Amino acid sequence: MTAYAIAHFRNHPGPHPDIVAYLERIQDTLDPYSGRFLVHGGRMEVREGEPPASVVVIGFPGPDEARAWYDSAAYQEILPLRTAHIDGGALLVEGVGPDYHPRQRIDALRAAAGA
Repeated sequence: MTAYAIAHFRNHPGPHPDIVAYLERIQDTLDPYSGRFLVHGGRMEVREGEPPASVVVIGFPGPDEARAWYDSAAYQEILPLRTAHIDGGALLVEGVGPDYHPRQRIDALRAAAGA
């Protein structure tokens, strides 16, 4: 099952030298875990709610790879280069399988409500 690292940023300070260094080094931290950028600050079309300044989505083969990447010494070494200058949050999320149907979620919610 795929997994994603999703970051949402409230500010985007521009080309600060630490941010440039972070971006120059991040792909090398992703490669051992087969991580790849799916969204990297692309143009947004807001349909609901308040938009963040920027969104990043990185895909991984599974949750183990996503956790291992985030916790890796290589990523933890460069993480302060970003967090010192950009406010926001990051989370790891499991994806759904190719045969997923929303009915599975409904059934789980109904079962939990009946328990």
